[in-house]
Amino acid sequence: MEGFKTFIQEQGVVGLAVGFILGGAVSDFVAKFVEGIVNPLVAAVFSTDGLESNTASVGDATLEWGAVVAALISFLIIAGVVYWGVKGLGLDKMDKEAK
Repeated sequence: MEGFKTFIQEQGVVGLAVGFILGGAVSDFVAKFVEGIVNPLVAAVFSTDGLESNTASVGDATLEWGAVVAALISFLIIAGVVYWGVKGLGLDKMDKEAK
C-alpha cells in the first residue's frame, strides 16, 4: 500500500489517470449498490416497485423524484468513498501541511 501511495503522490498526470479509472470503478460499484440494495430496501419499506419508480404528477408533467433521490444517494456514497479514500491513503494536502 505504501508503494501505491508514493506512486499517486509522485506521478502527476499518470496518478490523475489512475484516479479517473478508480473513480469510474467506484461509480459503477455504487450505482449497482444503489440499484441492487438500496432500491429494494426502499421498495420493501414503502411498498413500491423501487425508489426510481416513484413519481409525482403536476398537471401534464410527471416528476421522477425517485430517480433524483437515487442519484443523490449515489452521489453521497461516492463523495464519502472518495473523501475517506483520500484521507485513508494520506493523499490530502491539508493534513500534510498541518503536520
